[in-house]
Amino acid sequence: MRNLITDVAGLRVGHAQDMALASGVTAILFDAPSVASIAIHGGAPGVRDTALLEPGMSVEAVDALVLSGGSAFGLDAMGGVQAFLRAQGRGFEVGAARVPIVPGAILFDLLNGGNKGWARQPPYFDLGFAAAEANSLDFDLGSVGAGLGATTVNLKGGIGSTSARTSSGYTVGALVAINAVGSVTIGDGPHFWAAPFEQYVNGAGEFGWLGSPARVSPQDLRLRIKGHALQNTTLAVVATDAPLSKAQAKRLAVQAQGGIALAIRPAHTAMDGDIVFAAGTGQHPKAPNTGDLVEIGQVATDCLARAIARGVYCAKPLLFTGALPAWEDKFNRI
Repeated sequence: MRNLITDVAGLRVGHAQDMALASGVTAILFDAPSVASIAIHGGAPGVRDTALLEPGMSVEAVDALVLSGGSAFGLDAMGGVQAFLRAQGRGFEVGAARVPIVPGAILFDLLNGGNKGWARQPPYFDLGFAAAEANSLDFDLGSVGAGLGATTVNLKGGIGSTSARTSSGYTVGALVAINAVGSVTIGDGPHFWAAPFEQYVNGAGEFGWLGSPARVSPQDLRLRIKGHALQNTTLAVVATDAPLSKAQAKRLAVQAQGGIALAIRPAHTAMDGDIVFAAGTGQHPKAPNTGDLVEIGQVATDCLARAIARGVYCAKPLLFTGALPAWEDKFNRI
């Protein structure tokens, strides 16, 4: 187990980023078309081709999912991933044509100090193609891909990922780009809200192994949010190797949204676009029963909470004046 979403058989992840732009793209490519759905709990989402993910819509499976920086300009990234997949002969067959199905979502990172002065064409189509081309079972965490320009209220955000197995043997994973309106850490200290869910993996804690503070004070619980509306969004993908229907994938996305609430304070506000995609690759031979589905959802929720803390823990600061510090720099821990 890599403790990455790619532990779920049937998918790969690629990043592409531009350091001067301070933005990037993360692509999740499925080895074969996979059932997926979505739950949008934030009030300011930016999405492309997500209506087809609802149960009852005609298209049953997707070829990829995309997370991008760039606000609405980043919606071009899905086209770049489509172009890559089309060149591979992938896509939904419509007569002699093939159309890759590539829903995605964007986060706001336009005011982070990077050079957003592109000329006629935003760079996100090319970044999307490059992210798809870089797909692999192993990928970096922290300030990469769609998480390169991401922030929280007090610390640098980034890309996080984790995985786990259920008691019935289904593999579950989460990947997230954390650009939260609020805080992933408790008060002014180094402890993460997600601390109760941290796992000790491959000889180390996932995000410092600090546990929770002895007590959480009223001061720790006061509201801390970014000063400007609509500059936020936490984008997540949870996946399992279980074969799912679209209705089951929808319920998994809804249940996994709880991971955002466990790891970020506040969550699901009018000022962000918190989104969870959920996918089933169908690589496990046994269809899940009702109890299995509940456990898959709970494990996905915990994986997402862990991934959020891990993404902030692994992040590096942007090299611009006034950039927010990274967790490691602020608390001088590894």
